[in-house]
Amino acid sequence: MRVLLSTLTGVALCLSAAGARADDIKVLTTGAFRQVVVAMVPVFEQRTGHKVTVENDTAGGLAKKIDAGAMFDVVVLTPSLIKDLVAKDKVAANSVANLARVGVGVMVPAGAPMPAIGTVEEFKKTLLDAKNVAYIDPASGGSSGIYLAQLFKEWGIADQIAPKAVLVFGGYVADRLVKGDATLGIHQISEIVPVKGVTLVGPLPASIQNYTTYTGAAAKTSQHAAAAQAFLDLLTGPETAMLMKEKGMESVGKH
Repeated sequence: MRVLLSTLTGVALCLSAAGARADDIKVLTTGAFRQVVVAMVPVFEQRTGHKVTVENDTAGGLAKKIDAGAMFDVVVLTPSLIKDLVAKDKVAANSVANLARVGVGVMVPAGAPMPAIGTVEEFKKTLLDAKNVAYIDPASGGSSGIYLAQLFKEWGIADQIAPKAVLVFGGYVADRLVKGDATLGIHQISEIVPVKGVTLVGPLPASIQNYTTYTGAAAKTSQHAAAAQAFLDLLTGPETAMLMKEKGMESVGKH
């Protein structure tokens, strides 16, 4: 009996200690990577006992929040912005890990004719023929919107696109097609695939494709460093790699 009581007491102490180690961590992520983070949160919470709060915004928007003093434990941004945060001593350099890359794709409302976008000239003609075109507002800091604005300017069609542009400051561009606000949409493929009511026509032609790489890092001042690193380890693991493929992303090397 004493042995049994001793064993039960030991188990209780272990459970108590495990409960004491449970942390609440906050993850800041770009919108394009949000669906991956959200999908892996239940897996992480079940395995570790930790709790995760997720907040998303454009890459530029998150960078501004962090500069303004926003608290977080893990952040997912573009490599250049993560590098900037390392320089500012906001994230731990030894925690930085590349997670995925995603290209830009073209979509139409479900059931609409599929336009030709296989070559640069076909894509350009599709843009000019479209009644209106939805894409991320460059002013929001979204990488796809910034790239498209530069591309339209280089092609000399910015003035022709501007009157029919449906600029989206945040969220899914696809939602504007579902609502009937646009007949053509351009966004990162990972933000097209999950939306019902639109059809992915395909990626941009290879010669003008623009990949965005997403990189994760832990906050330098995180009070839950071990939990933050554990979450990053999950995001670079094989389970997440399989999920990312389903979501229209490509896994990349860790560093």
